[in-house]
Amino acid sequence: MQMSDTRQIAASPAQVYAALLSPEVLEACVPGAQGVTGSAEEGFEATVVQKVGPVKATFKGAVTLSDLVPDQSLTISGEGKGGAAGFAKGGAEVRMTAKDGGTELSYDVEAKVGGKLAQLGSRIIDGFAKKMADQFFTNLQETLEGPATAEEAPADDAPEAEKKSWLKRLTGKS
Repeated sequence: MQMSDTRQIAASPAQVYAALLSPEVLEACVPGAQGVTGSAEEGFEATVVQKVGPVKATFKGAVTLSDLVPDQSLTISGEGKGGAAGFAKGGAEVRMTAKDGGTELSYDVEAKVGGKLAQLGSRIIDGFAKKMADQFFTNLQETLEGPATAEEAPADDAPEAEKKSWLKRLTGKS
């Protein structure tokens, strides 16, 4: 399964690039992530719980970053094993360009599955992979920009406070 998309993010390419190198941001952005540890240099280990059609699985795997061009592009590659459910692996080539006071982020994603997951059929798998990629980049955008409206994030929302704290450390501003 392959897909491509582009989105505009109201943050500088340097901020987007730094976010993609952060295990805290990756954990906040990967749908179903329950733990992301490691570093951009050595790679990350992740645990992700997902339900694809009737199959629910906990994937344990590794994520590596390569082809790093600061503030411009990188490649994210990951592979996870879900026990009896099978495996999933894929990657994304991500490009960042300064545009309209923010960043135009474009990506090409490729995903493959095997085991019970592959038996679900390409329509289910392709739809799920597209949904996961879209959700990851939507989460990244919301992490960097904040929620779309103030009504969507109550003031006492702890994850939002953590995002703002991370963003303040990253950019030096709130």
